Amino acid sequence: MAKFFKYKSVAELEAENARLGIDLRFSDDLAPLFQPRPVGPRTVGNRWCVHPMEGCDGEPDGSPGELTFRRYQRFGAGGAKLLWGEACAVTQQARANSRQILLNESTKSAFARIVAECRSAHRDANGTDSDLLFGLQLTHSGRYSHPRPIIATHDPILDPRTTANRATGARVTADYPLITDDELKHLVDDYVRAAQLAVEVGFDFIDIKQCHRYLLNELLGARNRPGPYGGSYENRTRFARETIQAVREAVPNHIVIATRMNVYDGIPFHKAANADGTPDTHALPLVNGWGMSESHPFTVDLTEPLRWIADMRGLGVSLVNATMGNPYAQPHYGRPFEYPPPDGYESPEHPLTGVDRHFRAAEAIQRAFPDLALVGTGYSYLQEFLPQGAAANVRDGRVSIVGVGRGTLAQPDWVRQLLDSGKLDRKRVCRTFSYCTAIMRAKQHPLGQYATGCPPFDKEAYGEIWKEVQQLSVKKSPSASE
Repeated sequence: MAKFFKYKSVAELEAENARLGIDLRFSDDLAPLFQPRPVGPRTVGNRWCVHPMEGCDGEPDGSPGELTFRRYQRFGAGGAKLLWGEACAVTQQARANSRQILLNESTKSAFARIVAECRSAHRDANGTDSDLLFGLQLTHSGRYSHPRPIIATHDPILDPRTTANRATGARVTADYPLITDDELKHLVDDYVRAAQLAVEVGFDFIDIKQCHRYLLNELLGARNRPGPYGGSYENRTRFARETIQAVREAVPNHIVIATRMNVYDGIPFHKAANADGTPDTHALPLVNGWGMSESHPFTVDLTEPLRWIADMRGLGVSLVNATMGNPYAQPHYGRPFEYPPPDGYESPEHPLTGVDRHFRAAEAIQRAFPDLALVGTGYSYLQEFLPQGAAANVRDGRVSIVGVGRGTLAQPDWVRQLLDSGKLDRKRVCRTFSYCTAIMRAKQHPLGQYATGCPPFDKEAYGEIWKEVQQLSVKKSPSASE
């Protein structure tokens, strides 16, 4: 099929914006992106954030591997002042894959090394790290846990997609057990222990992850779960509330409490006969879901997300990173793409429409909470025009801080480039070709998971890995890069 991104100038993007009837804005004045911004009791030196990008390159025990260290050295040197450390499991059972990092007493020295080396690289390249905030994302992978799914509720759309037994390929059925109320209560302690260790090794903020249909996100939408953790809004937010409260009480006041949260879940999509993405069959009203109407699931409904952000601010959360979708089920929502991974579907919408969805949702949140440090998502698809789109959004008060994910893997020094030359190196701009996701979906590695990065623009680390993966028969095994 003909691809979408053919723009050679901001003017051409603005014309497409008008044609599509969306609200993308651009500015050549990049100064707003280099202004400091308060974040709780701290201040970041500019408006750039490195999104939590998993490299799937940890060791079997959960300690970071050499590619993990390399990645954070590069992120540190790159110039962004908000580094959002990747998903780190709070228990062995909570890991999303066999190489996801895991912070505990036996691995904490390796995490301390990551913090020290990242900060050292930042100082060497940028002069000071006094205005750098480096945090860690604490996660429980829920229904995507490896090797056994841990589900908060039965979802009639996602259950048939969820592998209950990796050896047989059996799927989750109606009699598959839910995580119990008692297990959830004890899980709070696991978050607290991981948060305390994160502070001990030097992280500046703790993210209680509530996105991409992992456990906490699934609980937010669990209208059909019985008991104290499902049904009403108060019940569905109970576990996250208890966890945030416990973590806030357990760590020093100068530690920022953050969350990366879905503001819209969306309906899963599958590849149709013509390769286009097509929504899965679903019954209305929906029995669960977050940030979406029970009767109009293709429309973002921020009623509950806005209510929850207000509540979380009262609990001490001062940094929010807004995202969308489920990378296992509808990646075009979370990260609009030009090319899908080998087992994926073609985008069912113009990717700029997906970018606009992100920007409008972030703007609605920022308007509701003007003083909130809000990180926006969806920028990588703008490619070499990402800085101009980011500058306009910060200028217009649509978002506080701009997060970059895939684009960071392609050129982690993008902020230094803008400081030095005012533009990005077009030869290294992420073209959203999904190489990183394709590597992650190849599970035939001896450790059960290939490390992932950007083969086209980081051949030194990932060129040979990509060649090896190309020779494999890539299985349909869900994975995510954020």
